[in-house]
Amino acid sequence: MIKGRALAQAAADYARRFSALPNHFRPLLDIPASSIGLGTYLGSDDERDDEAYAQALKAALLGGINLVDSAINYRLQRSERVIGKVLAQLVAGASLAREQVIIATKGGFVPFDGNPSREIEERFIRTGLIRPDEWVESCHCIAPGYLDAMLEMSRRNLGLETIDIYYLHNPETQLAAVDRQEFLRRMRAAFELLERKVAERKIGVYGAATWSGYRAAPDARDYLSLEEMVQLAREVGGPRHHFAVIQLPYNLAMPEALAHANQQVGGRSRTLFQAAQELEVGVCVSAALFQGRLTRGLPERLRAAFGELRTDAQRAIQFVRSSPGVGVALVGMRSPAHVRENLETAGRPPLSPEEFAALFTE
Repeated sequence: MIKGRALAQAAADYARRFSALPNHFRPLLDIPASSIGLGTYLGSDDERDDEAYAQALKAALLGGINLVDSAINYRLQRSERVIGKVLAQLVAGASLAREQVIIATKGGFVPFDGNPSREIEERFIRTGLIRPDEWVESCHCIAPGYLDAMLEMSRRNLGLETIDIYYLHNPETQLAAVDRQEFLRRMRAAFELLERKVAERKIGVYGAATWSGYRAAPDARDYLSLEEMVQLAREVGGPRHHFAVIQLPYNLAMPEALAHANQQVGGRSRTLFQAAQELEVGVCVSAALFQGRLTRGLPERLRAAFGELRTDAQRAIQFVRSSPGVGVALVGMRSPAHVRENLETAGRPPLSPEEFAALFTE
């Protein structure tokens, strides 16, 4: 396994290599992180997409992107394995230092590696890794023993001694089967495990990567309160707890994190982005291109607002990285050409607050 983890000074050295990308690097976990990160969710579980991701990863890591995001269940574990292979090659060849990059992955969903129904029974239930009552929606579990096993599997896939960010993956899935009191009990047990894993230097920090939880209305069954999550982490880990970053979808078609004051902090209504800032939690946003649906067909008025950017994909990314409160915009990329196109966006400064506000006026 590659030793070490992302460090501020090494990442700052990396950022200085890309002075032509103004305002591209921002502090995340007190580490300079590229405003565009590479996501590895989409694609087929085959060698063709493995190779496509490998080429995109090399172009990204050598071109100015130092945050890579994955999950153990993405493409049947193949995304993690490709990241591990490419990172090992670049580090061994001295093209990159381990300490310059932030690697994030997630646990919670089943990482099938063959026959799903047989694996659930043979690998998880019969072995006692998961009790039947801990299994939700036939695909999700956050029991400590299960998460521990998944973390070890991710470390092997990635070839890393320490994973920089480890997310609980869509924990709101649990609320489809249990009440909120039981959900909080399960989250507490998961946080206790993850604090121990930080102490063991197997992860740097942890958080929650969600789909609906942080965007939902407060009375929705799957709603997550960020203040409640941080308070739970404080109870488990004390004032120096390691619940430090969250992930949620945000884009031109899904603006809830910016537009909806669905969170409470100290009894005051806040948007998710405002709540994260006040609670000192970093934010990475997924689905910056809405899984490709924002790469074409933007209204002409929006196109004009983004100046010299030449594609709708670039404009959609610029919207996200210009939004107040966003640390990193995650974009799926499976070719060096896509990497180059997206990094053109980073070659332009983000919109000013005045330019950004003008997007919402007629």
